[in-house]
Amino acid sequence: MDAKTQKAELTRAAIVGAALDLAGREGLESISLQAVADRIGLSKSGVFSRVGSRETLQKAVVEEFGRRFIDDVFAPAMQQPKGLPRLDTIVQRWIVRTRDVETRTGCIFSAGAFELDDREGPLRDLLHSEVLRWRSALRRSVVQAIEVGHLQPDTDPEQLVGEIYALTLGLVHDTRFLRDHRAAERAQASWQRLLASYRA
Repeated sequence: MDAKTQKAELTRAAIVGAALDLAGREGLESISLQAVADRIGLSKSGVFSRVGSRETLQKAVVEEFGRRFIDDVFAPAMQQPKGLPRLDTIVQRWIVRTRDVETRTGCIFSAGAFELDDREGPLRDLLHSEVLRWRSALRRSVVQAIEVGHLQPDTDPEQLVGEIYALTLGLVHDTRFLRDHRAAERAQASWQRLLASYRA
């Protein structure tokens, strides 16, 4: 990669990163080319030349959040054996990420879902597909835990995924809105009780 290409990629990454920070604090609809340009010291046209339209930048933010989320939560868990070791690692890392990252920057998956729940359009469709992709990966881990005999054979994967999701949404609420410093600790305890109820 030549220096010019590398610089262009770094600049684009900085643009998307600034837009992601803005969206985490103020919502996806707060993203504008001018607001991002002001944050990183570029002209509005300079931002446009690197990422395109506002809608393209919003989509890039959703995709980047999804990539970071998978890198932090799911990818490391894949190093664990199938079954409860993997599933437990996923949930534990999700709780830790919420405590350490989403508390400061916001969660695009949850905040974006509330922001766009009553709207139609490509941005909502993209966010919807990203969330479904993540839930599908979580469901696969639950199914594997059933298959290897770690969870009760009559476990309903969709039910457990829904309960895990509800737990983490509650954690986002309590850490962000209530500013409860013990919310992650309580989420860990809730996860252990939930897991015990399904354990084979």
